[in-house]
Amino acid sequence: MKRSILIVACLFLGGLGTYVAQSMMQGKFITGDTVAATAGGPAAATPIPKELTSYREIVKRVLPAVVSIEAQAKGGARPKRKPGEMQLPEPGPFRDEERSKVGFGSGFIISPKGVVVTNNHVVEGADLAIVTLWSGKKYTSRTIKTDPKTDLAIIQLDSRELLPYMEFGDSDSMEIGDRVLAVGAPFGLTGTVTQGIISSKGRSLRVNMYEDFLQTDAAINPGNSGGPLISLEGKVIGINSAIKSRTGGFQGVGLAISSNLGKRIVDALLRDGVVRRGYLGVGIRDVDEEIAKEAKLKETSGILVTRTYPGAPGAKAGLKRGDVIVKLAGKAVKDSRELQTVVAGLALGKAVDIEVTREGKMVTLKVTIEEQPSDFGTARGPEPGPGAPGGAALIVDKAGLVITALTPELAESLGYAEGARGVVIIRVVARSVAGAAGLKAGTLILSVNRKPVTTPRQAADAIEDGSLKSGIALQVRGPGAGAARTVTLRSTEDF
Repeated sequence: MKRSILIVACLFLGGLGTYVAQSMMQGKFITGDTVAATAGGPAAATPIPKELTSYREIVKRVLPAVVSIEAQAKGGARPKRKPGEMQLPEPGPFRDEERSKVGFGSGFIISPKGVVVTNNHVVEGADLAIVTLWSGKKYTSRTIKTDPKTDLAIIQLDSRELLPYMEFGDSDSMEIGDRVLAVGAPFGLTGTVTQGIISSKGRSLRVNMYEDFLQTDAAINPGNSGGPLISLEGKVIGINSAIKSRTGGFQGVGLAISSNLGKRIVDALLRDGVVRRGYLGVGIRDVDEEIAKEAKLKETSGILVTRTYPGAPGAKAGLKRGDVIVKLAGKAVKDSRELQTVVAGLALGKAVDIEVTREGKMVTLKVTIEEQPSDFGTARGPEPGPGAPGGAALIVDKAGLVITALTPELAESLGYAEGARGVVIIRVVARSVAGAAGLKAGTLILSVNRKPVTTPRQAADAIEDGSLKSGIALQVRGPGAGAARTVTLRSTEDF
C-alpha cells in the first residue's frame, strides 16, 4: 500500500517522479537532496538535478543582461488607455509623476557593446532613454531606432566596458508545453522572474501590421513589456509585448514577439537604422467559404484582392479587385500572413510570378516588388483614439469582438457607401457572446444601447459599461443598402 501511494506521489511531482521511481527500483529513497539506501548502509550522496527543482542557474546567467527602461521626451505624457483596448504594458508607477516621462518598460542586452532590445511602445515618442542594469548602473542614450510595424526598438548604450548580454534562440523550435521564463520590471519591480509554458504559437491579434506572437501563461504585467521570454537553455525566444486582459493585469494570456521575427528586425535596425520591406500595395482579405464559392475555388485557400492602390506594384502588375492570390514566386500562399512572409523575403526590384484565379481561371502575372513606403498600412480612420497600435484594433473581451475604425479604404473593400460611419467588426471570437448573437466580421456597429458610436473607443467603452444580464443592444448593419437591425448581447454571466 505504501509503495502504491509513493508511486502516485512521484507521478504527481512530474519530473521528480521518474527520478524517484528509478531510485525505488534500486531500493533507495529520497532524503532532502540526496539519495540513501534502505538497507546495507548509506549510499554515496547524489544531488537531485537542479533543473528539476530550481531555475536558479538560468536566472543567474540572464539577469545581468536584463534592463529596465525609462523613456523621456519634451512635452506631455502618454494618454491613459481606456477599458476595452488591447492592454499593452503601461509605464507603471512612473506614468503620471512627470509629464516628461512617456514610457517605462523592460529590455535586454544582445551585444557586449550595449545594444538593448525593447518594444517600440516603451520608447515611442521619446528622445532620451534611461537604461538601468540589474547591477544598478545607469546609462542614458539618445540613439533609439524603432520599427512601429512590429512594435520593436533598439537602444544603443555608450559603454567603455563590455556588458553582459543574451543570445537569440530559435522560436520555431519551441513547442506548446515547453517551459519558459519571463524576466522584466513589472510595476517597476526590476529583476522579477516568472515561469510558465508556451501556451500557443503563431498568434496574430492584429494589433501590429506584422505579427508572430508566442502565447505564454508566464505572468506578464505592466512594466514587463520589452523584456525577454527565455527558454531553459537561457536563450531569448520571445520579446514580451502585450497581455490580453480585462483588467490591465495578468490573467494568464501573455504575448511575446517571436525571436525569429525579432532577430530579423533587430539586424535591419542595426544595419540600416530602419526596416526596409517590399510590398504589393493591395488591400487583401483571407478567403472564406463564401468567397471561395463566388470565386469558384475548390477550397478556402488564398487571399482575395479587395482593392489596388494606383502606382503600387500590384496595380502595375495588373492585379484587379476580385482576384484571388494563390501563389507568389512559386510559393503557395494560404492566407494573408503567409503572403506577408513571402513578400518580406523577396528581393526588391526583381520580377517574380504571381498566380491568381480570376473569374474561375488561373492567370499568371509578373510583379516587381518595390520598397514599402514608411507610412504604408498606418493610415487611421477618424478619431481612432491614441494608444491603440496597428490601426486602432481593439479587443472587447466582454463581447468576444475585435473592432476597428471604418476607414474609407476599409469601407470600400467591404462594400459600404462613401461617407458611412460606425465601427466595423473585424473578428468574432468563437463561442463568444457576440458569436451566439450571430454577429460576423464585416458588420458595422452604429450604436450601443441607443448611443451612436463612431470610434472603436466609444464602442468598447459603451459595451464595457453595459450589462450582459440585462442585455446590450447593438444597432448594426451589413454592407450594401440593407436596413439597420438591432442585435442584443446577452449572457447569464456578466463578465
